[in-house]
Amino acid sequence: MPESCVLVLDADPLPRLDRLAGRARVLHADGAAALARQLPQADVLLVWDFGSDAVREAWPGAGAHPAWVHTASAGVDRLLFPELLSAPTIITNARGVFDRPIAEYVAGLVLAMAKDFPGSWKLQQERRWRHRETFKVYGSRAVVIGSGPIGRRIGSTLMALGVDVTLTGRREHPGDPEFGRVRAADDLPVLLPEADWVVCAAPLTEATRGLFDADAFARMKPTAHFINIGRGGHVVEPDLAAALHAGALAGAALDVFATEPLPADSPLWDAPGLIVSPHMSGDTFGWRDDLAEQFLDNFDRWAAGAPLFNVVDKRLGYVSGDSPGTGAATDGGEGKPT
Repeated sequence: MPESCVLVLDADPLPRLDRLAGRARVLHADGAAALARQLPQADVLLVWDFGSDAVREAWPGAGAHPAWVHTASAGVDRLLFPELLSAPTIITNARGVFDRPIAEYVAGLVLAMAKDFPGSWKLQQERRWRHRETFKVYGSRAVVIGSGPIGRRIGSTLMALGVDVTLTGRREHPGDPEFGRVRAADDLPVLLPEADWVVCAAPLTEATRGLFDADAFARMKPTAHFINIGRGGHVVEPDLAAALHAGALAGAALDVFATEPLPADSPLWDAPGLIVSPHMSGDTFGWRDDLAEQFLDNFDRWAAGAPLFNVVDKRLGYVSGDSPGTGAATDGGEGKPT
């Protein structure tokens, strides 16, 4: 095929795209204005700055648009705007890059909260020797919301610690080979009161926006812990802060927020029992190189006219199990920490 034009929505550091030398012309845009000017030239758009709204702002402009948009994140909610949804453009994502790191992060949080590592650290800083008893992880129960690769990896990692895991997806799957039965998201009201750990790893869609509100937190046990590594929009943050202040939950951990960076005056900073991390649960050393390699592998398929990996179902807002290279059929995608 003729030389393609790849337009990169920049973020620092830039992706390593050496493999495109002699095969594609690479352009760069550092914001919505530059992106809008160059979109008509591009065959492919690489959304390297996956936390930017520049694509949403630039896309409605006149002229041609790329046939393929790849975002270097698992979540695609920033791309689900009407003009792109109605276009013939293919959207792919970074599904598969972040599964293990995020699962390790969640397992670390479960262990830290069960064994009160934050309390031990605080007492150490105060030079106080105070013996306590802590929770057992083995035999506890977790509900993981999101049956895509990240949710599944979280579930299997927690099961390795002896946790009884219930996985939920958009629809029920009674014969899951690993979890036995994937419960429907509609079952959450009856699942939440049984859980010691509630982990949100769902895609952000209209159905999941504000999923964890005062009603959801009220259904959880006072000894339960809540973890969100999905999207900030899943949580009604004032309701979570109120639940923690009231002692309705034993603790929580948030890696994603409605506004990022989290404002210095946010009440979440002072919410009792809350662990705040700056959207880093999937970011291990070398993660950007992994993202670039994944895009380049998909570009090889594009250049060869082969089906792309990780094609997003625009109706659902995530990669369905029917997309090439996605593994077992599931109906829950997740949001990487963008």
